[in-house]
Amino acid sequence: MNTEICLHNSTVINGYTTMKNCAVLIKGHKIIDVFNEVRFAQKKFRPEVKFIDVKGAYLAPGFVDTHIHGIGGYGTEDHSVESILKMSEILPQYGVSSFIPTLYSEKKDELIKGIKAVVQAMGKEQGAKILGMHLEGPFISPDRLGVQSPSSLSPVNLKLMDELWAAAEGKIINMTVAPELKGMRELALNCISKGIVLQAGHTNATYDQMIEGMQARIMHVTHLFNAMSRMHHRDPGAVGTVFIHPELSCEVIADGIHINPNIIKFLLRCKPIDKLVLVTDALKPTKQKHLPLIANGEEVYLDKCFYRKSDNVIAGSALTMLDGVKNLVEFGLTLEQAVQMASTNPARIMKQEHRGLIAPGYDADLVIFDKDFKNNYTIIQGQLYKKGKKLCA
Repeated sequence: MNTEICLHNSTVINGYTTMKNCAVLIKGHKIIDVFNEVRFAQKKFRPEVKFIDVKGAYLAPGFVDTHIHGIGGYGTEDHSVESILKMSEILPQYGVSSFIPTLYSEKKDELIKGIKAVVQAMGKEQGAKILGMHLEGPFISPDRLGVQSPSSLSPVNLKLMDELWAAAEGKIINMTVAPELKGMRELALNCISKGIVLQAGHTNATYDQMIEGMQARIMHVTHLFNAMSRMHHRDPGAVGTVFIHPELSCEVIADGIHINPNIIKFLLRCKPIDKLVLVTDALKPTKQKHLPLIANGEEVYLDKCFYRKSDNVIAGSALTMLDGVKNLVEFGLTLEQAVQMASTNPARIMKQEHRGLIAPGYDADLVIFDKDFKNNYTIIQGQLYKKGKKLCA
């Protein structure tokens, strides 16, 4: 597809800075040029160029959700190609141009079913692009499970890792592990050779064990503060390690429940902004219209986030990326910082070199939203979506 589209009269947040009165020219699925309105007025365009007046709205790189289990009643727990493709269709209305479906720990045969469903869905998307998959286990701590099942865990097992990799056909992008587990260094080296981004999470690691993990290139952290060892003045634990070491990057769930907004502001004092990644960790019933609400096989209820009905334990988020960006701004971040956390940082950390910036040569993955954070358009590889609906071929 070589359709040329010019989005003009926009406020471009290119991933780092804001530029008012700008235009962006895209052709096919690439950004061709970014220029101001003076140049736009002077520039000669081909007759076939489609012009869209953004009317001063924000134009940002498409959001990249690197940790999401489901949305709209569809999710990875279904082990269904159709369910994952439905996630792809729903996500553009929330500004998401690409995502990494996340699978919980499960017994091997069930986990492989889920892995194969993601693989089979890739390339068939009618919405947000599936980049690969995130395995949130099974090599995690039984002491920091959250709502994951104890029976689904596994001690470090290189043979099992190779089986999961084979089932995934090399499509595992990132993986959550507990650095303190016996044999983790060997597993980390195995994963590094495969190009997998390792994340410390669901971990009871001490500070020293986190440092050992860093030495094995476990340099990203899953949903900071949640399901991990707390900071203590005698042992900083996993949380303290993130604050002490600026080189570590981490996920932030910005729903105001998983992390108090004041803690996010405090985090910004300790961490470079380019090490913070907004994620939803959204569950299958997020934005679901009907009952019952089921997540990871258990009934949940919604009160700003999801709680497991049987014991009121937080089960996961009901956040969307667009609402997450809005929340971060309300918490005191600048819009540029929020967009960087939602687009630029996750793309870079997950080695998606052609995503996450508005610049010539980058993929034409864009989101347009107004000052009230209402999504006007999402553009995925040059394809326009309005309110999640595809507009043209």
